Amino acid sequence: METIESAGYNVYFETGLAPLSELIQSGKYSQVFVFVDSNTLESCLPVFQSMLDGFSAFDLIETDPGEENKNIDFCIGIWKTLLDFEADRKCLMINLGGGVVTDMGGFVASTYKRGIDFVNIPTTLLSQVDASVGGKTGIDIDNVKNMVGTFALPQAVFIESAFLGSLPKRELLSGFAEMVKHGLIADAEYYKALKESDYEAVNIKDIHHSIAIKNKVVTTDPQEKGLRKILNFGHTIGHAVETYSLKHDKNPLTHGEAIAIGMVCEGYLSKLSNNLTAAELEDISSYITAIYPAYRIKPESHSALLDLMKSDKKNENGQIMFSLLREIGQCDFNCQVSEEQVKESLEYYNGLPS
Repeated sequence: METIESAGYNVYFETGLAPLSELIQSGKYSQVFVFVDSNTLESCLPVFQSMLDGFSAFDLIETDPGEENKNIDFCIGIWKTLLDFEADRKCLMINLGGGVVTDMGGFVASTYKRGIDFVNIPTTLLSQVDASVGGKTGIDIDNVKNMVGTFALPQAVFIESAFLGSLPKRELLSGFAEMVKHGLIADAEYYKALKESDYEAVNIKDIHHSIAIKNKVVTTDPQEKGLRKILNFGHTIGHAVETYSLKHDKNPLTHGEAIAIGMVCEGYLSKLSNNLTAAELEDISSYITAIYPAYRIKPESHSALLDLMKSDKKNENGQIMFSLLREIGQCDFNCQVSEEQVKESLEYYNGLPS
């Protein structure tokens, strides 16, 4: 599988982590840390060690799993752990886990002693297709996603399908939402192919293609000044719904489930204000609702959801900014719609057959 060259580092596919061994040796690091959560400690660390032939010359740092723990308090704990280990600026942090681990691990590494080297090994489908390229790190503040973060590049990223074997179906479906998004914003043929595929049988070729789409966008606009904003299609509403669900639901939505809702709602806004056709909206809505579980957006939550959208990082001059489809495979950014239209899109989603 072809290596993808991103802005300043490589994304390796199915190498058995061989280049990681070379990187550790050539870097002459004073210490190596492997950052995991309790889930990846159990299911992924043994795979990691077997690939590196029982490699044990590292210190382990563990955190609790879940988006609710991606906050400054946990970061402080990790920084203190590094201090306890007397880690200097020549150490390496290997982030082994899903998006929470790579987001938070990258943030910790990019800020500890003004920056240490780090490597990302994403172990979920979501983190492989979404967090593997782009150089973004971040943590949440008051349940608002990624409100504090940095742009920091890893030394390398490794995509290994061996880590996906332990994922439950719900986690595969969560990552699949980002793949669908990549097709909708930039590659209509890819979107069509995904519709004809089975998310449970997603293959490394599709993962590679999805990462290549995102990489092309982020290398064009690494600081998210323009084109990169199209990657936020489905996320303005989706992040708000995800945050609300985390706070109020006993069984909160996954990131991908929330983004699926966001893509339907923002597809509706695309029809209202950006010339997406009714047939294309029907295509998107029927496909997404067929594979993702139904979720009711309570009318009494509308005000809270709008308040969350107003905290979105993409906003300008107090105006909620959307990335909306012009057609399937093409997306525009910095689109404005009214609050009433946003509420209308939420009602549109609620009115779809489940």
